[in-house]
Amino acid sequence: VQLQASGGGLVQAGGSLRLSCAASGRTFSSYGMGWFRQAPGKEREFVAFIRSISSTYYADSVKGRFTISRDNAKNTVYLQMNSLKPEDTAVYYCAARRGWGTFGEAYEYDYWGQGTQVTVSS
Repeated sequence: VQLQASGGGLVQAGGSLRLSCAASGRTFSSYGMGWFRQAPGKEREFVAFIRSISSTYYADSVKGRFTISRDNAKNTVYLQMNSLKPEDTAVYYCAARRGWGTFGEAYEYDYWGQGTQVTVSS
């Protein structure tokens, strides 16, 4: 599976962005999809995960502001980010994992996209 993330950019605090992650392959619907982010000098951290359309999970820091979704017909996963804060500034990565189990750690994922920069100005 190859993943291509896009949609990052510069936005003012309180603004919104939607990230997209396009996946190759015909088995996209069988993968759990996650978003992680990494700020300068910090470790990569979990943001959100979607197993199926109705099964989503979020980090506490983004709950209520971010929404993860997927369109299996388009092999794409999205991250809608609202009410952005300067502390949301990071490189955002999408990732895919096979099978079931936990999903909050980077090592649990099998494939990664290249990352897209999100910068939130105050």
